Amino acid sequence: MLLRSSLALVFLLLACPFSPAQDAASPTPHRRPNIVWLSAEDISAHLGCYGDPNAITPHLDQLATQGTRYTHAFTTAGVCAPCRSGIITGMYQTTLGSQHMRCTATLPEQIQPFPVLLRQAGYYCTNRSKQDYQFKTPKETWDVSSRKAHWRTRPDPSQPFFAVFNFTGCHESGIASDSKYREVTRVLKESQRQDASQLSLPPYYPDSPIVREHWKRNYELITAMDHWAGDLIQQLKDDGLYDNTIILFWSDHGVGLPRAKRWLYDSGTHIPLIVRMPQAYRTDLQGQPGSVSDQLISSIDFGPTVLNLAGIKRPQHMQGQAFLGDQLSPPRQYVYGARDRMDERYDIIRTVRDKRYRYIRNYEPLKSYYQYINTCEKGAIMNQMRARFDAGNLTGVPASYFADTKPVEELYDCQADPHQIHNLADDPTLQDVLQRMRQAQGQWARDTRDLGLIPEPIIQNRAKLLGSDYSIMRQPGAEEFVRQLEHVAVAASAGKSALPQLIDATKHEDSAIRYWAATGIGNLGLESGQQGLAAASELLGDSESAVRTAAARALCRMNRTKPALPVLIQELKTGNQWERLHAAIVLDEIDEQALPVIEQMRAGLEYQKGFNSDGKYRVRVTNRALNELEGTRNVVP
Repeated sequence: MLLRSSLALVFLLLACPFSPAQDAASPTPHRRPNIVWLSAEDISAHLGCYGDPNAITPHLDQLATQGTRYTHAFTTAGVCAPCRSGIITGMYQTTLGSQHMRCTATLPEQIQPFPVLLRQAGYYCTNRSKQDYQFKTPKETWDVSSRKAHWRTRPDPSQPFFAVFNFTGCHESGIASDSKYREVTRVLKESQRQDASQLSLPPYYPDSPIVREHWKRNYELITAMDHWAGDLIQQLKDDGLYDNTIILFWSDHGVGLPRAKRWLYDSGTHIPLIVRMPQAYRTDLQGQPGSVSDQLISSIDFGPTVLNLAGIKRPQHMQGQAFLGDQLSPPRQYVYGARDRMDERYDIIRTVRDKRYRYIRNYEPLKSYYQYINTCEKGAIMNQMRARFDAGNLTGVPASYFADTKPVEELYDCQADPHQIHNLADDPTLQDVLQRMRQAQGQWARDTRDLGLIPEPIIQNRAKLLGSDYSIMRQPGAEEFVRQLEHVAVAASAGKSALPQLIDATKHEDSAIRYWAATGIGNLGLESGQQGLAAASELLGDSESAVRTAAARALCRMNRTKPALPVLIQELKTGNQWERLHAAIVLDEIDEQALPVIEQMRAGLEYQKGFNSDGKYRVRVTNRALNELEGTRNVVP
């Protein structure tokens, strides 16, 4: 693929101010528990207490015998920063504008990290030490956020505390890096090492020594994390705090390997969640030792639950809901997730999960599952699988994820098919389930004002005008706009029957809707006929860069490259960072059609080197894809 390794993105965070909370209420003294979060990175439920026969996790297994193990806890994304923005605010990343990995969201003043409310209520709040919220953390959030943060640093030993400890050792880099893997696992005894040959591999990986080695590392890093958790639990006991401290253990998303991290299957979003509640803080039957709950929990519920346990009223704007404490909302029927840009590649995907089924909508089905993303391709498993696929030596389920396209809808029976391999969207006996889950996903997109359906260049421009990403979907008439936007985004991949709707949408006053109209016409390509050709040609002169680029893509898919290529090159050379990225992705997609502008592409990409946005973001590009195209040019007659 042209440009498939051409963009590697590095982001820092932007500042945004927050105003004091208005909904905090001081809890009564007997309801002021200490609360500790033990959070891990990049692991799913590969723990002994979850029935994994290979896991060696004695400390967390013991914690589960003293509390509640949740079997249906899920994160809102398969990657850390979007998830963490939701966890710290109790809101979906797609509502806040923090959905892209990475991005620089700006929040409105009324939305703030929930520890601000805890501090206002008298809690001592510490974070050790990862934040990664995709917005600058307001200074009011933490008393201390550093590698030295600890409940032991509070000035008054009687002050209640909320303390977060993050274990970074089982991050995907701990699997990929030999040195980091050795460093993190040096605490293990020989008896705690794994035999790679005895492990069961997920069916979406080929069986090879490299795959087995990295799957083994995942387990050993988790065991090292269990050591870390056990040490912190012992510190609570040593300090005489164990019986008045509520402990929540969780992970930010699934395993840091292909088709898990960044993806919306259970492998990427199902997480362990263990909660130990001392008897003094149990309500009704909550927190009974050794209990197991199949209640659906979303990661955005963690913050509201902490507030509820502390006796603090949840702000009305929070979308998460408490699952422990008094006055609980009805249990969830569904949990939701989103995938948006991952580094330099867009793939707009949404998911709904109930206790049995998972539904996935691919808003961009003409993109491969495994788009070439620089960060992912550095991993040994992905590198090996791609090399095997390119050589024609990868078959079966592992090869299926390299297909050029993917289905618009996916439906899985997670009980019968825990790895979500067999798509049942076309099963005639499950059409009622498909329809129910489809409706739930669309309603969620409308109710939460899904910003991910707006192209990123348009989001950036509107957020600057309105002061925050969140405000974009809260202007007068926004509810109707959201309905129309979701409708046309669905129509873009609905086939030829949607052509009249797409043609009408090209005339819409809002550029985000025109973008999806152009995208849908491009998806149809030659099937859109003269109507599509005329509409795309007109949109080539649109006032919005993202629409012009989508129209150029449509024309290329109709083999009308002559008017389209100059537009793409112009966007690549003169647009802002996201406008350039959109143009580069289209030039990648059209492959040999880009041969006439290869030199202009090289000049445009060279121009991007050192390009900065807001002084924070730098684009680095390589010439690998252009060199590949040079090779194509040499063999084209």
